[in-house]
Amino acid sequence: MFDGSFRTNFDKAMMPVGRNLQRAGVSPNVVTAAGVAMAAGCAVAIGVGNFPLAVLLLLLTGLPDALDGAVAKAAGVAGPRGAFLDSTSDRLSDGLLFAGAGWYLAGTDNPRMAMLPFALYIAASLVSYQRAKAESLGYDAKGGIMERAERFIVLGFGLLFSPLFVYTLWVMLVLTSITAGMRFVKVWKQATNDQADGPLTRDARTRTRRRQARSSSAFRERAKARAEARRRSRQ
Repeated sequence: MFDGSFRTNFDKAMMPVGRNLQRAGVSPNVVTAAGVAMAAGCAVAIGVGNFPLAVLLLLLTGLPDALDGAVAKAAGVAGPRGAFLDSTSDRLSDGLLFAGAGWYLAGTDNPRMAMLPFALYIAASLVSYQRAKAESLGYDAKGGIMERAERFIVLGFGLLFSPLFVYTLWVMLVLTSITAGMRFVKVWKQATNDQADGPLTRDARTRTRRRQARSSSAFRERAKARAEARRRSRQ
């Protein structure tokens, strides 16, 4: 839901902060690592039932996630390597947060509820995998009603209003599962149309999508960053 113009405007707003951090000598990898560390701390806080502290650490988890890309662009090192690290750290952070929720629920009167965060992590991982796999095949799987940013917001709501924590997790599971279903249908329709058009048309369409991806603003920014990095290395 927050993809598109909202994310573009948000990234632009983060650019001055990213430049200031880069001038201060902060590496984008350090920012990413800080986000994972905050997620680990948040997981521990959730696990021991300290929800007020968990809310604070959850906010600190999301902040580096929003800034590492801006720092990388300011430093001229944005590229596939950073994107890979960022995506991997996101999955790790998600796993830590859900593990903390599972640990907390395992200590309640109904320890079987610990399976709820486990199911939620499966659904969230499926949503992320669908997008990555679809894009590798030349399809579009963006969109949905419960992506990562929405999960952070809803989880923060559940931690802030702790009596509703379990109900919040159920809502997250339902909406994340719906998002996975929406993405599956979206990609399935694209693949079905390609299959009906035959291999030649399908291959041509895939090449067109890849050319469009290469001409996107994100690709141009990465190319510009690589060129700037090469220029600096020659100085």
